[in-house]
Amino acid sequence: MKNPLGQRLRDMPGPVLLTGHTGFKGTWMTFLLEHLNVPVVGYSLEAEKDSLFDRAQRTGAIPEVFADIRDYEALERFIDLYKPSTIIHMAAQPLVLKSYESPLETFEINVMGTVNLLDIAFKKDYVKAVIVVTTDKVYRNDDSGRAFVETDPLEGKDPYSASKVGTEAVVSAWQQIAKVSGGPKVVSVRAGNVIGGGDFAENRIIPDIVRGILNEMPVHVRNPESSRPWQHVLDPLMGYLMTLNFALYNSNITSLNFGPTLQSLSIKYIINEATEGFPTLQASTAVSHNEDIFLEARSLELNSGKAIETISWRPIWSQEEAIKRTFAWWKNLIKGHNNPEKLCVGDIVDYMVKVNE
Repeated sequence: MKNPLGQRLRDMPGPVLLTGHTGFKGTWMTFLLEHLNVPVVGYSLEAEKDSLFDRAQRTGAIPEVFADIRDYEALERFIDLYKPSTIIHMAAQPLVLKSYESPLETFEINVMGTVNLLDIAFKKDYVKAVIVVTTDKVYRNDDSGRAFVETDPLEGKDPYSASKVGTEAVVSAWQQIAKVSGGPKVVSVRAGNVIGGGDFAENRIIPDIVRGILNEMPVHVRNPESSRPWQHVLDPLMGYLMTLNFALYNSNITSLNFGPTLQSLSIKYIINEATEGFPTLQASTAVSHNEDIFLEARSLELNSGKAIETISWRPIWSQEEAIKRTFAWWKNLIKGHNNPEKLCVGDIVDYMVKVNE
């Protein structure tokens, strides 16, 4: 399609390398890049069963390799083969609760995986910019409800968020290397609680609801009053691409937040929307009185003012629209109205119409 952003990325001599392309956000990003006619190659672990990548039968759709981001030699061979001009680094262990079970693996993947990628990228003169995806959970959170800005202190209380703070430290180190010795532009992008059709990860509220619907089982929800800055996956993904484009021509950006501009909605709101779309859904809500309540913060808000001012990004779909579209995606899939790829592309077409407006 004719889109200035897509044109700029298409004009680069090499493709976009997307790490973690088999993940939920990675699969959506691949669809988005394809829609913009931007060449993309993927480096990731094999997709999990019932993931969006798996449901959409994406194996072989783009040049790819299934390998571990911790495998330095395999990663360098792949980069040498395709010579990407830009990199979007999404490969990660992204789950808070899993990080408690496997903290060593979480740090190895999230911290040393990023070290591997940046160390290799800085040896290749054809790599011009690297976007490193971290999370909104890198900020020191006192549950005050204040929206975090990019200059706020970073601190991780759990293994996942601490590993992502470590990732931010890696990014800062290589930004300093670029100042001293030259190298590609490196920018960290922070977002969280993205939703959209196809997410089937464990211990996330909407996937848990979908599993309850598919298995005709009750869904048990802890802490229904907790709020999160829900956003449709396409909003931060568009922000990442705009950041990538900006980084190619500017050097005065190190990190950006991407989140809704209005106050977060509660988990209870999501439950109510789900029961409207699926009347047979059985959901019980209760405030947790055990250790689980300490695993994640009750409130979390991001200030996206810098992204709005610097790269002219703005969220296209409201939180309400994002939630409605997510459940509509699943409803259409479950009823057999369309396949996963067509459902994703349909959302992208609708989204890009609003962008172009």
